[in-house]
Amino acid sequence: MTVPSTSPLADVLRISIVGNESIHCGFHLLPYIFSTITSNLPSSAYVLITDTNLSSIYLDDLKHAFNETGSKARFLVYEVAPGETAKSRKVKEEIEDWMLDQKLTRDTVVLAFGGGVIGDLTGFVAATFMRGVKFVQIPTTLLAMVDSAVGGKTAIDTPHGKNLIGAFWQPSYIFVDLAFLTTLPPREVSNGMAEVVKTAAIWKDDDFALLESRSAEISLAASTKPTTSSTAGRFASDRSHAQSLLLQVVSGSIYVKAHIVTIDERETGLRNLVNFGHTIGHAIEAVLTPAMLHGECVSVGIILEAEVARQLGILSQVAVGRLTRCLQAYGLPISLSDRRITSLPASSQLSVDRLLDIMRIDKKNSGPAKKIVLLSRIGKTYEEKASVVADEVIRRVLCEAATVISGIPTKSPITMATPGSKSISNRALVLAALATGTCRIRNLLHSDDTAVMMNALVELKGAVFSWEDGGDTIVVEGGGGTLSAPAKGKELYLGNAGTASRFLTTVCAMVSGAASTEKSTIITGNARMKQRPIGPLVDALSANGAKIKYVESEGCLPLDIETDGFRGGHIKLAASVSSQYVSSILLCAPYAAEEVVLELTGGQVISQPYIDMTTAMMAQFGIAVQRKKDASGNLLDIYVIPKGTYKNPADYSVESDASSATYPLAIAAITGTTCTISNIGSSSLQGDARFAKEVLEPMGCVVEQTLTSTKVTGPPVGQLRALGNVDMEPMTDAFLTASVLAAVANLPALPERQVEGLPPTASRIYGIANQRVKECNRIKAMRDQLAKFGVETDEFDDGIIVIGKAATSLARGASVHCYDDHRVAMAFSVLACIIEKTIIEEKRCVEKTWPNFWDDLQNKIGIPVEGVELETHKQASTSAKAVTPVDQSQSDHPIFIIGMRGAGKTYIGRLAADVLGGEFTDADDTFFGETKQSVADFVAANSWEEFRRVETEILGRYIQERKGNHVIALGGGVVETEVARQLLRSHVSKGGLVIHVTRALEDIDNFLSSIGNTATRPNWGESFADVFKRREPWYASCSSHEFYNVLEPVGGQSPEQHEQAMRRECGRFFNFIKGIHSNRPRLSAATPTAFLSLTFPDITPALAQIDELTEGADAVELRVDLLNPTGTAPTTPGLPPPSFVAKQLASLRLATSLPIVFSVRSKDQGGMGPSDQSALYQSMVELGIRSASEYVDLEVAWPTDVLQQVSRGKGRSYIIASWHDWTGSMAWDKQAVRSKYSLCSKYGDIVKIVGTAKTLTDNSKLSLFAEEINSQPGSKPLLAINMGSAGQLSRALNPILTPVTHELLPSRAAPGQLTVKQVLQIRNSIGLLPAKKFYLFGSPIAHSVSPTLHNTGFQSVGYPHQYGLHESDKVDQGVLDRITSPEFGGASVTIPLKLDIIPHLDSVSEDVKIIGAVNTIVPQAGGKLHGENTDWKAIYQATLSNLPANTKVGQSEGLVIGAGGTCRAAIYALYKVGIKTIYLFNRTLENALKVKDSFPSDYNIVVVDSFDKVNNPSVVISTVPGTSLVLPSSKDEGIKLPESLLGNVNGGAVIDLAYKPYKTALLELAEIAGKGRWKTVPGVEILVLQGLVQFQLWTGKRAPEKKIRESVMTKYFGN
Repeated sequence: MTVPSTSPLADVLRISIVGNESIHCGFHLLPYIFSTITSNLPSSAYVLITDTNLSSIYLDDLKHAFNETGSKARFLVYEVAPGETAKSRKVKEEIEDWMLDQKLTRDTVVLAFGGGVIGDLTGFVAATFMRGVKFVQIPTTLLAMVDSAVGGKTAIDTPHGKNLIGAFWQPSYIFVDLAFLTTLPPREVSNGMAEVVKTAAIWKDDDFALLESRSAEISLAASTKPTTSSTAGRFASDRSHAQSLLLQVVSGSIYVKAHIVTIDERETGLRNLVNFGHTIGHAIEAVLTPAMLHGECVSVGIILEAEVARQLGILSQVAVGRLTRCLQAYGLPISLSDRRITSLPASSQLSVDRLLDIMRIDKKNSGPAKKIVLLSRIGKTYEEKASVVADEVIRRVLCEAATVISGIPTKSPITMATPGSKSISNRALVLAALATGTCRIRNLLHSDDTAVMMNALVELKGAVFSWEDGGDTIVVEGGGGTLSAPAKGKELYLGNAGTASRFLTTVCAMVSGAASTEKSTIITGNARMKQRPIGPLVDALSANGAKIKYVESEGCLPLDIETDGFRGGHIKLAASVSSQYVSSILLCAPYAAEEVVLELTGGQVISQPYIDMTTAMMAQFGIAVQRKKDASGNLLDIYVIPKGTYKNPADYSVESDASSATYPLAIAAITGTTCTISNIGSSSLQGDARFAKEVLEPMGCVVEQTLTSTKVTGPPVGQLRALGNVDMEPMTDAFLTASVLAAVANLPALPERQVEGLPPTASRIYGIANQRVKECNRIKAMRDQLAKFGVETDEFDDGIIVIGKAATSLARGASVHCYDDHRVAMAFSVLACIIEKTIIEEKRCVEKTWPNFWDDLQNKIGIPVEGVELETHKQASTSAKAVTPVDQSQSDHPIFIIGMRGAGKTYIGRLAADVLGGEFTDADDTFFGETKQSVADFVAANSWEEFRRVETEILGRYIQERKGNHVIALGGGVVETEVARQLLRSHVSKGGLVIHVTRALEDIDNFLSSIGNTATRPNWGESFADVFKRREPWYASCSSHEFYNVLEPVGGQSPEQHEQAMRRECGRFFNFIKGIHSNRPRLSAATPTAFLSLTFPDITPALAQIDELTEGADAVELRVDLLNPTGTAPTTPGLPPPSFVAKQLASLRLATSLPIVFSVRSKDQGGMGPSDQSALYQSMVELGIRSASEYVDLEVAWPTDVLQQVSRGKGRSYIIASWHDWTGSMAWDKQAVRSKYSLCSKYGDIVKIVGTAKTLTDNSKLSLFAEEINSQPGSKPLLAINMGSAGQLSRALNPILTPVTHELLPSRAAPGQLTVKQVLQIRNSIGLLPAKKFYLFGSPIAHSVSPTLHNTGFQSVGYPHQYGLHESDKVDQGVLDRITSPEFGGASVTIPLKLDIIPHLDSVSEDVKIIGAVNTIVPQAGGKLHGENTDWKAIYQATLSNLPANTKVGQSEGLVIGAGGTCRAAIYALYKVGIKTIYLFNRTLENALKVKDSFPSDYNIVVVDSFDKVNNPSVVISTVPGTSLVLPSSKDEGIKLPESLLGNVNGGAVIDLAYKPYKTALLELAEIAGKGRWKTVPGVEILVLQGLVQFQLWTGKRAPEKKIRESVMTKYFGN
């Protein structure tokens, strides 16, 4: 327990641990701490160990507090670098040596002042110094206060893992001073709150209730310094209420851990409980560290492990929901789809298998069995230890998708209740909040929607909510209708909760101006919510005097609603779109200024049962609504609501959700079993309760319904009747369930229900028009997804038609996209019960109304569910939609292209779709398809405003799509409306891709002038320049990336070469930003890498020489600060215009395929950029990120906010966090450099530290530093070099991206920079790059050009290697001696050894296994030999490079001539290209058929013995000898080639693998008959291409292609 204690210096709470009250908690405790230490732990010396960050803030205060004690002892301070790297043997050894140098003895007291790293390190020093000295913990982070400082665990890290060497060493005191928290970043406070929430969840339910209900006050106390006094809180008398709350929950958390440690100090069982959330959380942390903090990963782990317990039937959904909301209240992630996680490149590695594999290695485990701490309720665990949990249970929770294992429910006959009705729950919350008194609500639906409603009512100060019965009962203390507007800047975010948005619109209109500081309330939602209509309700309220403004688009959220706006009186409301408009006014009507008479207009009132539900519930809360009748007694759509105040009933039980009940009842129907829903019957307030009688009974089910229960027994499987005509207007949400049943209803509908003109198995569902404006367009969604099963459907104005068929004829294995709509997911789970292998994507969308649906499906119904990891994502799933905007990956959504007309959106979009293998859509074409008018005609007939509205609707639908390779070019003016901008920004914020295609203003203007005005586009009515100027900032703010379109060839390229370069760059750009592929080299000590530092002020003139400049380089650095539009080197600090930089970068991209290092070097760091303009620097660096640079340099000398913002927004780019010391004062063996490393490591993927060498010894010190850093677990790649001539050795020794220069550059980028050749020469001379021998094996090879090819490459780059010939027709001892020699570097293999060499290799590639031949041997680590085939890669590259740009590869056909060994590489290459049909011609059919049979069937090989059977191929490859084929007119013997063979009017690529002659008959035919449409590739070119691949395999470097090709051709024609 905690014991209050007072002293003249502070009031503290004392907590006992292992028998001593050694934990003291309070505020502003420094005087108290040092008085206590010096009094109770007398010593000759006190040693304080801290880090350099903390010492800069607190050291003076610490020394002052010590001096105030009057102690004569020595007070010594040792500072280490901040960060995890300090927890090392090296640093521990340095501290111990320093302590020995200080002549410290066994009476020394060691003080740890810092976070967990300092505490762990210092504690281990204390445990071992002089065999153990006294030790005091003064934690400064919340995480350390509640976790690492308590318990006596100390440790350091090793290369084998974290915390593997340490000791249990209890501190004499732990001083928890909560005042330290006010100097922490908010993220660090949240990091610690995860542990506080965790501890309360496992042990203290009363503390948990405080944490969830008082989160705002607790967070405020942790982050805000007191204004009354600098030491406010030191004594209980001057402690604020918020401070007392904070102290209570933190000390409570510490008490729990102290209590557990006291019982189980050495972690044998009970202590495992504090690892709740850690089994999965640690696995997540292992992948995402250090970008995500420990507490953030544990927060996600808590939710996932709670879901494991829920799935096992141990924990209620109520508890999961409470955990979710509590963690989120402290700003913690609760989902792996949180943008903070999805924005990290490492998040792509969060596959379920990876996480399960990491979980194998956990100290809680027993052998292979995984153990997880399971909650049974808030405040209590299932066992007093971690419990064994099967992998399949964990997998089911982690996977983002689910597959329902089809079969008969094993629990039949089933009796169950579904969750509380969403409709009733939301109404009950509003009624209870507006009422007076206290109401206990039971069976409330705990879901996203109700959480949104509760949060909004709390923000409006309309009610106080608390929980009883472990959360099963919610206690509402009503506010009696008194509401106040939220604080300035605070919006009510409602997500996609349509009910809440409608109800709260009127609630906000009745907010009291007298009770509010602010005079209006803004309600908003997610992108879909901003499309859902609310106009009729706003119109009615506005007509009644309310002042409501649309913040963005007319008719939709966000709304700005002024206070005191609900006047009352006669209100007219159009009720044909949503009954929720009616209910919204009804619920609030008693509080209007005048009695309300509500008249519904606009024809047929939709969903009347829901209006009846509202009035019935109002009566239960004390207000009787009168519905008027006409003279004949017929009910009118006029309601009279008296003024009054609701009075809360003491208890209110929410009826189960009738819409949700349709799913288990439908499962009974479709599987021929029995299900009883125990708390929904004919007396239900909900229209969907009629589903059993009005839908299932006509389909052949036996239905027994009482007032309070519904029982359904289905007919035998396959015996469902079609519905025929059915009006589902009273139960519109249930139409999705009816639709999936109708799909397999293969018996005719009852005669009286059949629809004329439709098949007897048709079901025509009508009255559901409102379902088009729900979470998605549900009618379209059902049609699209049923089509995947082969079900025929149609739609009409207010309904859908489904043609039933036998279930056995439906397609299996469909993957159902759910549109983030709970009803879609649950409806298709019904169909999945009888249709095998159905996958339900986005399984978590059910959390909107039935969060534990999948658990109940398995546990209560008896239909097994398995987790499925989708190939497109390969990422684990997590719970819980958040109450604030939820971030989730948008990688499977379309890519949008925006930009000015004439920028090249269509051109780039088509290229992008082509390289991604997807489809391209021009939004203008979609617009025309829907309106049957061009944009110009539509604008002329309507207006710009109406055009923008339709355009935005189309955009909204596209954003909902799930087609990751669909590229959509939007109109140039799509950014003109705020709602469209919000849609695009929201898409980007969730990880979606919006590409701004741009060019210089004058380039676009000239282009548009050259093509003239287009008739399909209207005139702007203003100058082009004005439009450009207005839109550019919008394009930037609405896009994730920028693509600068350079239309003119660069570096002497021909138009054809420019086209190929554009295609290559589009492939790189779009594959990179989607995370499919990156051209970044592998960074390791085994394969040294380098980048060329360009120093041209304008790179354009040098692009023709870029291949020579970059020989041996693995990347190119664009030094932005050295660029200058004038073409002269800058002389004063400044940066060029962004448009100039963008064009320079884009031009460089077209000249080289190497990755780019985008660097903006400031003056203080050795460049020409300003050192005092952080905003300018940040914007330029972000341009590099937006331009999809593979690497972006980030100088850590800039302010923290710049570093944080850049690193958070880096996307797929890798950050090179850099520090350059130009003073020569930084020593590699001092703490300062470790501090810089720690800072760089925090923000970078790669750390770059550059010193200045004064002597050669500085290089040795650098090497020792690098060795130390690289030995640490999880260390990042380190680029560490010295500048100056004395530092050149360090450049040769550095293996990671060494900056290099070239003789053709105007200057070196830094003193001492070397060329690639110089680096390699030094490495060779000191033994790091020994000369290797390479060979060609085979026979005959005397005239081979391979030695010329490879030796040219080696010499050009600077390698000391030699390539020679070893002629042999078998794998003899000479071959074996060479490949096993230590000097062996690699070999080419030709006939006849391509197969014979395989048994002598240790491994071969997957390509080789299919092709069956090796042509390249690559030595690997440990003396292993690996076999590759580069022939196919050469053919593949030649094919792609020479196919016409308009070729649709997936619809094209190819021809391979010859069935010899080389044909296999050709077939494999065409398959990899994506060719649809591969014809294989051979005169001996038997041989060709053998080849075909050896390949998988999906290669679609067609064997022919006549060219006449080949249908217009796009690629023709000959693998026969050069003289085997002859022209049609030739009299020579051979296979005659008909001219019709190359009859494809689009042309194509012709490749002849014959080495000689240079121009074979096939190539000659292409020139003659191809009429310029066919491109030819001779055999020697294939030899060159495969040799270039070999060179890269052997050296890791790109080959100098131009020089190699020239030397090979000289040799070839010379021969």
